[in-house]
Amino acid sequence: MPYLESLKVFVRVVELGSITAGGRDLRLTPAVASNRIKELERRLDVRLFNRTTRKLTPTEVGHAFYDHARLVVQSLENAEAAISDFSRHPHGTVHVTAPLGVGKRLVAPLIPEFVDAYPEVSVRLRLSDRKVDLLEDGLDVALFVGRPPDSTLKLRKIMDTPRVLCAAPAYLAKRGVPQTPDDLLRHNCLLLRFPRSPEWFWTLTTARGPMRLDVSGSYDSDDGDVLTLWALAGRGVINKPRFEIAEHLKSGALVEILPETPPEPSLFGCLYPHRRLQDNKVRLFIDFLLAGCRKQLANP
Repeated sequence: MPYLESLKVFVRVVELGSITAGGRDLRLTPAVASNRIKELERRLDVRLFNRTTRKLTPTEVGHAFYDHARLVVQSLENAEAAISDFSRHPHGTVHVTAPLGVGKRLVAPLIPEFVDAYPEVSVRLRLSDRKVDLLEDGLDVALFVGRPPDSTLKLRKIMDTPRVLCAAPAYLAKRGVPQTPDDLLRHNCLLLRFPRSPEWFWTLTTARGPMRLDVSGSYDSDDGDVLTLWALAGRGVINKPRFEIAEHLKSGALVEILPETPPEPSLFGCLYPHRRLQDNKVRLFIDFLLAGCRKQLANP
């Protein structure tokens, strides 16, 4: 078992790029994770990593060993998943990622209830508005809002989520209320941007069909909640799922604009790898998550 644990540490260190990150992902201190790597190198009598003060990279042998070690770890996970179907008490860890807004408002509140129902299952939630690679990052489930990526991953739809354009009253008093979609081209639009970001433009629903607008502005961020804070501060117009800013619309802190030509709804769903299909705990978590999210969105 210690050897298998060392293999798990080695695989995560390669995938995450550092001993600290790999150890943290497995709930190990950097010192323990480092010792596991050293033990593995002593056992194999090879150097698996080239180490500098700034960077950790696998050696040629390390790269070759990773391909085999990953298969061993994956096979072990698949074996555990296979027998979990025969157990009334699913156990193990579910690795989940979600966008910041969805994660904070919908997913995080559901996790304690799930763990109460299945106390032998732990859930590790990672929140980020950036795109992730489920297989490379060792994740079981990824929530997303938007267009599903082209991939071999399995998709389960939760629902289509309405989006809304809005801004603070102070901003609209200063810059004027847009009367047509083209007016947005002269406004400060707050954009969610990062490498490979899909939101370089906004698509509105009009009587003549979808209308693409190449909007721009003085601010952009890879954190959707930061955009909301800027909008509340009167810095520009945002395009957000309605459930994320419903409280601000209700209070009047944000005002909906162009309600006759709203942004296209976004697909809200979850992705998971094919190899997890027989994992009972992951299937139970997805079923629980979908039901809980639908209930919350139906009764905001």
